[in-house]
Amino acid sequence: MSKQKSVTEQPLAGWAMVLPAFALISVFLVLPFLMAFGFSLTNQRLISPNPTEYVGFQNYARALDVGFLTIEPERDAAGDVIRDDDGEIAYPRLRTFTRNNPDYPHLDRMRAWFSIGLNDDRRFVVLARDVVFMKALRNTIVFVAIVAPLQAFIALGLAMLVNMKLRGVNFFRTVYFMPVVISMVVVSVLWRFIYDGENGLLNAMLGMFSFGAIAPVDWLGNTSTALPSIIAMSIWQGVGFHMVIWLSGLQTIPGEQYEAARIEGATRWQTFRYVTWPGLRNTAILVMVIITMQAFTLYPQVEVMTRGGPLDSTQSLVFQMVIRGYEKQDIAGGSVISVLLFLIVLSISLIQRYLTREKD
Repeated sequence: MSKQKSVTEQPLAGWAMVLPAFALISVFLVLPFLMAFGFSLTNQRLISPNPTEYVGFQNYARALDVGFLTIEPERDAAGDVIRDDDGEIAYPRLRTFTRNNPDYPHLDRMRAWFSIGLNDDRRFVVLARDVVFMKALRNTIVFVAIVAPLQAFIALGLAMLVNMKLRGVNFFRTVYFMPVVISMVVVSVLWRFIYDGENGLLNAMLGMFSFGAIAPVDWLGNTSTALPSIIAMSIWQGVGFHMVIWLSGLQTIPGEQYEAARIEGATRWQTFRYVTWPGLRNTAILVMVIITMQAFTLYPQVEVMTRGGPLDSTQSLVFQMVIRGYEKQDIAGGSVISVLLFLIVLSISLIQRYLTREKD
């Protein structure tokens, strides 16, 4: 009788331990997501005298609506291509072209996202109804695609270094991990001074080591350097955390495997390829998933350092979600971005899970 009672009580004990976590996840994750999805199907605003109306998937269509267009260069009466004072080819204004051309009525409310020059002087233009959202989507994907592999690779290299039995190695472990315990807001403020275009530390060091050959650069005020600057700072700040995860994985690999590799005469590369890396498989999956999730939440760096500029070159999905939902009071627009971000992250997580699955 006592055995039967213990068996029936085990599931109840398990549910009792799971219930608090399940309740927290439901209240703070599942419920807000369902509410966001519901708001995304309406024209809900934070403060508006107009009643909320159901609009279906119009908000999603507006955010993801893109168009394509090929523009011919302007020509004079003789048929020659018109050029400006700098020798650049002159093209008609996109707004005038779409409004006066009956072949493109659906492009009337779109703006140019980017364009590509073709070999015959024509330009292939990609338009979007919500250009800022598309720029934020592109910047976020670029950020993740660069930060995830670089941060994982650098963290693995640091972990292998601090895993060696050297004098003073604990000091280096502390130094590498120190940026992780500092708030991202504080780190962003410090690096904003480092990147300053006039009196920044980076420009001072480049000028000193190049003997003045390298001119000062406005790292956060230039569209070509703003996002790379944020990427470099983000990699530096988070690499120590992932170093610790790699280090824990390295310390679980049995030393007998390395001893066997040395006896067999394996080189360092062969030891890493056939002993270290296979032993780090589960750790690598964890690191890549964590880095990917963190990279998609790009917000404090943008908020503190650039506010999305210059010219929307550092916009991110989370930054746009906050701006639209709170500053512009567009709850529906912010909810659309949050739902799309969830679907993107979920898709990438499923792909990572599929690629890293156990194979027979």
